[in-house]
Amino acid sequence: MLQEGRLHWFIYWRAFLFLIIACGIAALYFVSADPTVQQAALIGGAVALALSILFFIGAAIRRSSTELAVTDHRIIYKTGVFSRHTMEMNRSKVESVDVDQSFFGRMFGYGTILVRGTGGSLEPLPNIQDPLTLRSHITVA
Repeated sequence: MLQEGRLHWFIYWRAFLFLIIACGIAALYFVSADPTVQQAALIGGAVALALSILFFIGAAIRRSSTELAVTDHRIIYKTGVFSRHTMEMNRSKVESVDVDQSFFGRMFGYGTILVRGTGGSLEPLPNIQDPLTLRSHITVA
């Protein structure tokens, strides 16, 4: 195996966002003296915390069930738990490898790799950690 890739930790952003929201709502519980506000803050904080946990579990399953490898002969990308998407392409059939990074992708080091094979097939590999290094391993002869 020449290079192994993985999804970037940034896929957890929804879980972190709802955790911050839950903490902010929980602060209302301690700040307010009104029992109605405290009860609403308790319910809202619990809902936001539950959503944070659900988003975290979903992202963790997605990250652990995604495999990306570049070998001497092939590029292999597999994702999914219940339904599986697999892409395998011979390295000799790769015409070009494009990297698409947003502003945050450049800041945090993730992006989408677009592998264009002969015959016009285009395979996007989203949220890949350190996509420029992986592109260089794909394109090296």
